[in-house]
Order: sequence, then C-alpha cells, then structure tokens
Amino acid sequence: MAFGPVENGVIAETLIATPKHTLPPNPGFAYSKIWLIPPRTELAIPNVWVDSMRACSPPHSCYVKGDPFDIDIHYRAWIAKHPSALNIFDQIVEVAKGKQIVMFLDYDGTLSPIVKDPERAIMSEAMRTAVRKLAACFPTAIISGRNREKVFDFVGLSELYYAGSHGMDIMGPAQGSNGIKASGVKSYDGKGNEVVLFQPAKDFESTINKDWDVLADEVRAVVQFFPTLCLTEGRKVLEVRPSISWDKGKALEYLLNALGLEGRPDVFPVYIGDDRTDEDAFKVLNKQNHGLGILVSTAVKETNAQSSLRDPSEVLEFLQRLVCWQQNHT
Repeated sequence: MAFGPVENGVIAETLIATPKHTLPPNPGFAYSKIWLIPPRTELAIPNVWVDSMRACSPPHSCYVKGDPFDIDIHYRAWIAKHPSALNIFDQIVEVAKGKQIVMFLDYDGTLSPIVKDPERAIMSEAMRTAVRKLAACFPTAIISGRNREKVFDFVGLSELYYAGSHGMDIMGPAQGSNGIKASGVKSYDGKGNEVVLFQPAKDFESTINKDWDVLADEVRAVVQFFPTLCLTEGRKVLEVRPSISWDKGKALEYLLNALGLEGRPDVFPVYIGDDRTDEDAFKVLNKQNHGLGILVSTAVKETNAQSSLRDPSEVLEFLQRLVCWQQNHT
C-alpha cells in the first residue's frame, strides 16, 4: 500500500473504536470485526495498518441507480476498501508527521464541480483561499488534462505548479513554499515573475497545430495519417496527443524530481483526483510504496487510490483541515 513501509517511519498506534467508527445497523449485512492496530514492533506488513483504517471508516450514502439494498451492500464494501480521507484524517497526518508533504490536485471534479459547459467550471473563492493557504504550507501542483494557461486562468495563483495537458506542459515558481527550489528551464510569466518550465512535447507543437480545424471536425478519420499523434478519450472529450510515454503519473514523478524530493522516505506525496487519467498518478504512488492517492467519487469505481472523498466540498474540507493541522504543528 502507498502509505509507506514500516521501515520508512510509519507510526502505528492502537486505534480505539468509538461510536463514530461503528457502522450503523443494516439487516442482512455481515460486518467484520473492527481491527485493532498493533504496536509498531508487531506489524509484519503495512497492509495491516491500512486495513484497520478501512474497517473503521463509516459508509457514505450511495448515489448510483439500482436496488437500494444491493447498492448499500456494494457501496459499503467499496468504502471499506477506500475509506473516506475525512474519517481517517488523524491516521493520515500521523503517518505524514515529520515528513515533507507534497500536494498534487486535479482540477475538474476535484477543485471545481463537473458542469455541462467546461468554460463554467469555476472554483469557489473558498476553494481558492484553501489552495492558497495549502501552497503556503506545502509544495502544491495542479495536474490537469486542460491547457495549462486555461487552468492558470481559472485558479489564478502564481505560487502553484501547473501541469497542463496531462503533464506535457509544466510551469511553476522558481522557489516555492518552505524555500524549496525547482529545477527546469528558467523563464518569466506574464507578470514578470521568475518561473521554471518543462515541456516534454514541445517538439510536437507544430504537428499538433497542423490542420487543426480538420482534426476537430473529423478527428478519428484524420489522426490515422499522423503517426506522431495518438487519440485518447476522456470525459466527453477526444484528445489528440503526441505519441510519447507521458501521463499524470509521469508528471508527478517529474515534479518530485524537479523539487529534489523523489525517492526520499521523508516525503509524503498526496494526489487527489476524480478521473480515469488520474489513475496513472495513483499507480505511481503505489509503485513507490509511499504517499496517498485519494479518489473523488460518489459512485463505486475500480481505482488504484487508497482513500476517497465524495465531491469538491469534501476536498475543500480535507484541504482546510490539512492546513489547520500544519499550522498547529509548526
């Protein structure tokens, strides 16, 4: 599990089950016993710690269609496997204590609600304030499938790192929170602030811009004639992308490396996202065996994330609590 191996400093204390951890009665549903977390020396593998947190996470309401009883059973099983990050918040920060937390956030469906018109996916002022405070506490990046400039226009915070086009176009402050400096090509943004850039698909820009109107109208028919491009499908969108091995997981790895934080046991990356493309980042955290992936979803989904939040309002609460915790422990 991506919460990190025991030898990397995972702190596991005995968890006492309280009424708020108890699942409400539901006829016909067989409950598992609440697992108690043994002392650190008794932990054979980190999965025990994670499983015990999952067992203590109460279920949320389910918003999928079908027989209410079957849905309830199915959702309870899913939420036990992917517990709410709000319900296990104390356990999360206990593991992160003493480590450098690094925050990675998707935009649509995570910081802003999903709307019919993508141009109206505006984040709330409360969310913007929370993200601004978050970036003051931890290195913070937004990794989105959108164009980087568009995401920046929506968010409007120069202290963040922005990875647009699934990480193919990355820009961030030359020096972020806690004095952490990023490596990359030095440049300046529209306001004259020094920034660093990383654009692995820069050489493909002229190809992507070629015959764009034709590609937009007959994308599937035309893309086959461009061997250096590939077609991928996202949420109600067709994307023409360079045929290179690059995704949100690669962007996460690059940003950690650029910040000098990759592969360090004293670093705790947190990635929050709601889309299929965010699974690449969740997989990276699992492969590295440290950090936390949080899926934003009200429905049962196959995911590589360890935890969950239901919607942007819960994301906001989680970020606010994380900032408050950091400020109280500084």
